[in-house]
Amino acid sequence: MKRFLILLMMAAGMSSLLAQTTTNQEEGEGKYVLCMGDVSMTIDAAHGGKILSYKYKDQEIISQSSWRESFGSTFWTSPQKEWNWPPVPEYDKMPYSVNHYSATELALTSQMSERMKYRIRKNFVVDASDNAIVVTYTIINESDETRQVAPWEITRVANDGGLVFFDAPLSSVTPAGLLSFEAKHGAVWYRSDEAPQNRKINADGKGWLAYCSNGLLMVKQFDDLTPSQPAPGEAEIQVYVNMRKTYIELESQGTYTTLEPGGQLQWTVRWHLMPYERECIPSKALLKKVKKIKKK
Repeated sequence: MKRFLILLMMAAGMSSLLAQTTTNQEEGEGKYVLCMGDVSMTIDAAHGGKILSYKYKDQEIISQSSWRESFGSTFWTSPQKEWNWPPVPEYDKMPYSVNHYSATELALTSQMSERMKYRIRKNFVVDASDNAIVVTYTIINESDETRQVAPWEITRVANDGGLVFFDAPLSSVTPAGLLSFEAKHGAVWYRSDEAPQNRKINADGKGWLAYCSNGLLMVKQFDDLTPSQPAPGEAEIQVYVNMRKTYIELESQGTYTTLEPGGQLQWTVRWHLMPYERECIPSKALLKKVKKIKKK
């Protein structure tokens, strides 16, 4: 009887752990959900390996628009001038193969782009010790030539009055005055607004990019680059605002790297999401919350 009670207690403890960190597949749709406590991330392996949803409880932080190229979070190679537009379909829209799937990890691989000769891998890992979902992107040079490339993550959010901010001097935000950034408390801040044209800025940040809206705070961490490390014409941090009041892209890039034939480049972004009960305004309190995450 005593042994039975011990086993029962062990099973209860395991159930509690799984309740905090679980993964489950929505059968037949190619969608996978990573859960960590109240935070969940949905990845669509059947359509570009996109992050479709990132929630705290039932509150969504990323765009759910149905327009093309206006929702979710995707990954491209940089610089854009090598492929122009539209996004390379093998990376952005076509199915990814599922290489590994467990309670805390999902690994996907794209098809090779015949045009670009790269293949993309995406690895999603729950890091409960840091309250983060860690996304590692790998670019593989499948060509027989030495190539140069940089990683690029693009996350869309609704243009609903949210606050975008990061650590950078105002002078590094270019073109100057295109978006109404202000410098306060050692960071630069942009309140989403509406305009009749598309706008995009580049900036040299310090390895993080944050967004606060509707009681939620999202913080993404990545390698801090020097101004010479991004691809030509690109930047460590970019913010794109679509015309009218539709959506905003929060973009970050890694180091422009030389890859030999068969060579690989890995780049990691740590995603954090939490409630923020105060008003989303430029403040020392909001910046302190982000920097506390950054020190972990």
